Amino acid sequence: MTAETEPIAITQLRALHRVAVLDSATVVALATSEDLGRPTPCGDWVLDELLRHMAVQHHGFAAAASGRATVLAEWHMPPPMPDPIGHYAHSVEVVLAAFADDDVLGRRISLPEVSSDVDFSASQVLKMHLIDSVVHTWDVARTLGKPYVPEDELGEAALRIALRIPNGPERQRPGAAFAPGSDAEGVAPVIDRIVTLLGRSPAWPA
Repeated sequence: MTAETEPIAITQLRALHRVAVLDSATVVALATSEDLGRPTPCGDWVLDELLRHMAVQHHGFAAAASGRATVLAEWHMPPPMPDPIGHYAHSVEVVLAAFADDDVLGRRISLPEVSSDVDFSASQVLKMHLIDSVVHTWDVARTLGKPYVPEDELGEAALRIALRIPNGPERQRPGAAFAPGSDAEGVAPVIDRIVTLLGRSPAWPA
């Protein structure tokens, strides 16, 4: 078994998930209201839309992790709001509090945005949210012209997860989490390899 496929212990995964979410909060806090109309590497979204998407994902994952059955409407991007930056900061507190509960670790979790008939383990859910957080943190950092280099352990964990995400036709469907990826063999640093695998260009916006 290689380092890229070796399982990550769930307690370590939860700790790294917390780092990933806090990284996102640190980068988003660099934004100002003047930045909200900037284009992002995340499709056609401007920063305001990306932040609202990230926040609703945090709230959705938090509700699901608590054991509540959510509905698809709860995962849809909310309408424009007066302070999406502040709203995002609050969503970070909500999702971290939800995953801090030890009961989450043994729970089967329903994610209607991913599947209507399959529940997921806490480990699977943490991996989904971790990789989403890492990539969106890169999106925001690149939007603002700021660097984002996850700490080594987080970067390696995110890379393991990215390598296991299928790169098939499902990536071309409307609403897919990631666009089709490109060959990332030899791409460095790790964050560039991750975003390449998940349909971004490390050279964005060039």
